[in-house]
Amino acid sequence: MTSRSILVSGASIAGPTLAYWLARAGWEVAVVERTDALREEGQNIDVRGAAREVLRRMGLEDAALAATTGEQGTVFLDAQGRELARFTAGTDDTSGPTAELEILRGRLGALLHDATAGDVSYLFGDQIAGLGQDAGGVDVTFASGREQRFDLVVLAEGVNSRSRALVLPDARKQHLGMYVAYLTIPRRDDDTDEWRWFVVGGGRGVSLRPDDVGTIRASVNLMSDTRGLDELDRSGQVIVLRRAFADVEQAAPRVLAALEDGAPFYLEDLAQMRLPTWSAGRVAVVGDAAWCATPVSGIGTTLALSGAYTLAACLAGATDHHAGLAEYERRMRPFVGKAQSLPPGTPRVANPRSALGTKAFGAALRVIGSAPAQRLGGVLGGIGSPPADQYELPAWPTCR
Repeated sequence: MTSRSILVSGASIAGPTLAYWLARAGWEVAVVERTDALREEGQNIDVRGAAREVLRRMGLEDAALAATTGEQGTVFLDAQGRELARFTAGTDDTSGPTAELEILRGRLGALLHDATAGDVSYLFGDQIAGLGQDAGGVDVTFASGREQRFDLVVLAEGVNSRSRALVLPDARKQHLGMYVAYLTIPRRDDDTDEWRWFVVGGGRGVSLRPDDVGTIRASVNLMSDTRGLDELDRSGQVIVLRRAFADVEQAAPRVLAALEDGAPFYLEDLAQMRLPTWSAGRVAVVGDAAWCATPVSGIGTTLALSGAYTLAACLAGATDHHAGLAEYERRMRPFVGKAQSLPPGTPRVANPRSALGTKAFGAALRVIGSAPAQRLGGVLGGIGSPPADQYELPAWPTCR
């Protein structure tokens, strides 16, 4: 390709990965990020299958393994704190609710940033405000007032991408009917190095996960038919969560106490992104902005890393950007389709509203977690059995 300059919007996971590979291919790469610095916050994420292979090819696998959260496995408990099932951490690229490579999102983002900082121009504290393209390039207007022309622009933003509507107005969200609030709380002496998932009924759940910095990454999830709770202000969201979890005795009280004390948190209305195309002219999308599968898929990081690598390989190996973007979409669409095809009833089955449903789910967990089932490989290879190893990365840089 004669086109060699590109702007990537988003400095989380997909953005720096794409920047790394295109810089390696000789492109002039700039990354814009609306926050003033790298985001250090974030929950535990796992790196499996194809994504782990991307880190290997980048020479980052050992560094990522050295920065894992130390999570030793997953334990499901009922509303009284009684154990329902236990799963040890995986010892390979794909198996187990707890992967072998569990890392904080901010930690992985820092590794990717540091691997690119010498070859990529980063612009923090700014964002795309306008896009205008013609046959020769894309004119970008930034919120700061700065203007610059690039050969290509890629939006590696989140599911609520602000720039996507500028070029892909037909993007559609498919809501899953569940809210999740994420926050960090103090670690206590009785905490463990396991992911403790409390099934408390009423369409609710509480998760406590260890990290490697001496705190606990907590989340509470709530099934609801009401949309827009994520648009309330902080106090409104806290009231909703306090009322929803007021009668939950296990784990929830300490989470609610942290919220009352002003702990920062993020409330997400889980939704998948459905786009008819992932590009328009010289502007493309990658990662959650393109295909968010939601955290319940268990494969979001795998899609981000493998998708960014694939896009870079297809652009680097193509004769023109049209061919590169078409090949990227041809390769990734089937994999994304599998990832978004959640098991029937997800996430309702794992967050039952009725007492009968809660009892049935607990019974199912006991069976799945039994020794005979685990000797047979179990049926909970990951939450939803993500097909993380069912994607073959293209060769670099030919995209074959």
